[in-house]
Amino acid sequence: MEIRPARPADNPAIRDIARRSLQASYSLDPQAITGAIEEWYGEQRLAETLKDDQHSLLVVSEDEQVVAFSESTLAGEGIGTLLWLHVDPAYRGRNIASNLFDETRDHLESLGADRIHGRVLADNADGNAFYESKGFQKAGEETVDIAGQTYIENRYVEAHSSGREPIEVDGRTVYIDHDVTEGGAVDAFHTVYTGEANDDLYGYYCANCGSLANAMDAMGRIECDRCGNARKPTRWDSAYL
Repeated sequence: MEIRPARPADNPAIRDIARRSLQASYSLDPQAITGAIEEWYGEQRLAETLKDDQHSLLVVSEDEQVVAFSESTLAGEGIGTLLWLHVDPAYRGRNIASNLFDETRDHLESLGADRIHGRVLADNADGNAFYESKGFQKAGEETVDIAGQTYIENRYVEAHSSGREPIEVDGRTVYIDHDVTEGGAVDAFHTVYTGEANDDLYGYYCANCGSLANAMDAMGRIECDRCGNARKPTRWDSAYL
């Protein structure tokens, strides 16, 4: 088994693995899966990803055949986020996911990440269990829209989390979660919750200027009115299997 950075020649295999993994792991409409693959892993999108210093694509090759891949990104402030980890269903149960996860984490750390985050839909029992087996804990949840349907997305952080910091906003106390972030064009956005232990979203804290940003819109955009820092819309969660 070889784990290496993806190359343009791997693009067809990446699309095929993503499709087969989604079909095996989720009860998504076939048309939704097809549309998602075209949007996330079309030739132009993959070309941009391979050139992006903040994005990483690693593939697992066995006998010169790509059988799994991971996609990860640096989200700012030393945070690396594992966006996807897909294994061809025909190759599952062979410790490929675990080895690829470890290699991806090492890769993110080599780029400067000192904390690793991950995301997975709540109804993906295997994916959630995988995170827990790696020593991660659930840090929060959000709703995501996929092909017009609403799903719950769980967010995971490594167990040595830094917790939530209380701040005063308009006479009330809300809590910045330094372990749950969104990548911004300039710096990260930290998720802000209404309580110290609940998952009720209040808004986002811009790490660039220290102000609260607008809530995420339906297209996944966040923009800070003070400094202009913005989160680009991205596709939803990860399939860790």
